[in-house]
Amino acid sequence: MKSRLAKRHEAIEIRHLSYFVAAAEQGSFRKAGVALEVQESAISRCVRDLEDHVGASLFHRRSCGVTLTYAGQRFLPQARRILRDIGHSVEDVARIGRVENGRLKIGIFSSLSSGFLADLLHAYDSAHAKVEIEFIEGNPDEHIAAVRQFQIDVAFLTGTRVWPGCETDQLWFERVFVVLPEGHGLSERTVLSWSDLSMEQFIVSDVAPGPEIHDYLVKRLADLGHHPYIQPQSVGRDNLLSLVAVGRGLTVVSEAMVAARLPGITYRPITDEILPFSAIWSAKNDNPAFRRLLSMARKMSRSAMTYLIVLFALPI
Repeated sequence: MKSRLAKRHEAIEIRHLSYFVAAAEQGSFRKAGVALEVQESAISRCVRDLEDHVGASLFHRRSCGVTLTYAGQRFLPQARRILRDIGHSVEDVARIGRVENGRLKIGIFSSLSSGFLADLLHAYDSAHAKVEIEFIEGNPDEHIAAVRQFQIDVAFLTGTRVWPGCETDQLWFERVFVVLPEGHGLSERTVLSWSDLSMEQFIVSDVAPGPEIHDYLVKRLADLGHHPYIQPQSVGRDNLLSLVAVGRGLTVVSEAMVAARLPGITYRPITDEILPFSAIWSAKNDNPAFRRLLSMARKMSRSAMTYLIVLFALPI
């Protein structure tokens, strides 16, 4: 048996406070036990341990029940406040676990105008409207560095590259389109090839994803034996399309961007040109809001692939 002195040095537990408050409200250890579905002896023992810990009697004990001492009256509101604060804290954490609340930081490389990523974020927002989402544009190296340092939860990037220290899951594909000014000779065709574009002048933004598009164009056109003329522009994607409209050059975009219908431009797909898109994240990221997003993305990806298999009657 522990001595009463040893018990005084034990930490007060939540059950001590809960049993004390119940006994005070019920006016009886027996009734408190019934309300909490524990033995009356457990209520009595916990209250006695609590009194040993605080060094004061909290109840007057009588045959008809218990009443609070002066010390007990002073302690009761404090005990209630502690239990209430703990309850609020537990519920806040539970909400985060249920993804009722939370925060997500997402690195993006594709357009949010349409397509898989737009559909995913719309579905996620509908299911978890209270989760705050911050979108961050940047180049792949910046995004991966941020993922590794937990500055963003996930980056959605093109390609199938393996990034050391990161998890990768390929989720969807997008066709590649060339953006032409209306009236351009190539706009009369429904589909274009790289050879059709080998002698054209291109423009790209000097901010992400412009440098990546520059390298992509060089690789594709250099394979045909041509060194393309590509002029960087210090503008964002929207203004870049406006420059296409006034004849400053052509550019290329992924399929999600085609939803941006600006006057003076038209889009044409490039034959057999498809970009894979992947989610990249840290395996150590335990953000429940992100984990729910990843689960939803994987489910949507499987549904999309099933649809393609059925549509094109591809063997599984």
